Amino acid sequence: MTRTPAGPVSAVPRRMRLLLAVLAAVVVGVMVFVALGLKETTNTVVTYRTSDQVAIIGIGLVLAAGVLFLGRSRVDADDEGVRVRNVVVHHQLSWQAVRAVRFDRKSAWASLLLENGDEVSLLAVQAMDKEHAVRAVEGLRALRDAARANDPVPPPLLYDN
Repeated sequence: MTRTPAGPVSAVPRRMRLLLAVLAAVVVGVMVFVALGLKETTNTVVTYRTSDQVAIIGIGLVLAAGVLFLGRSRVDADDEGVRVRNVVVHHQLSWQAVRAVRFDRKSAWASLLLENGDEVSLLAVQAMDKEHAVRAVEGLRALRDAARANDPVPPPLLYDN
């Protein structure tokens, strides 16, 4: 039985992006409602003008952009290695640096266990995406196994704890 080579893998947090888009729309809607509710008035403390209404809507748009920014996580992998973009941090790793692709049963997202003992979270591969996450992890594992197939087998340890 011959095994077909693994193809490239791309993953994004689908459900999280949907939830963030809904939240961003709610933020903009609330800010527009508040802005339109302000009448151009003058009282003893504050003077509201049209410019204040526009500023409140602008603040709502900036807040919505910040909410959408949280969903920009992405994982792209191919035969060469894996590229991870979490919210702010980017990693580009060769498969030789990756010891294992982990996705524990109670984890919210997958992670890469590195040869140096570090762990890189894959925020784009989330448990709430269910089958999409499983396919992404299986694809990442297949790519890693294919890239590391010719690695030498370590000798057995004298004392294996």
